Amino acid sequence: MQVLYEMDVLQIGPGEALELFWKNFDAPEEARAFSSDLVLGTTAHLEAIDDLIIGCSDHWSLDRMSRVDRNILRMAVYELLYCADIPPKVTLNEAIDLGKDYGSENSGSFINGVLDALYAKLKHEDGFKDID
Repeated sequence: MQVLYEMDVLQIGPGEALELFWKNFDAPEEARAFSSDLVLGTTAHLEAIDDLIIGCSDHWSLDRMSRVDRNILRMAVYELLYCADIPPKVTLNEAIDLGKDYGSENSGSFINGVLDALYAKLKHEDGFKDID
């Protein structure tokens, strides 16, 4: 989430943002690889992800959303669509928690609302598994 936020603020690409991030933070190789995959995957599918977010966020354009909320949503949508090994319930819970920790007092409920609508849409269209 921090790298996606960094890209949004600085208007830089994923390679440069990841390099900058890892110069300042340390993590085990497995965590680095996973987070890099999330960033690269999210940016590779950004247009489709943004379209889905817009379609499930009534009266909210991406520009009106806070950068924190927008990038948490982007990462969560990527996980829902492309990370079959991550249960949807885990993705939703972690996105909501990130919103509560890093966003505004309303971020958790906003993220929850958008992701619930998106998940219901995906489940209906694509036969996603139930969250429970």
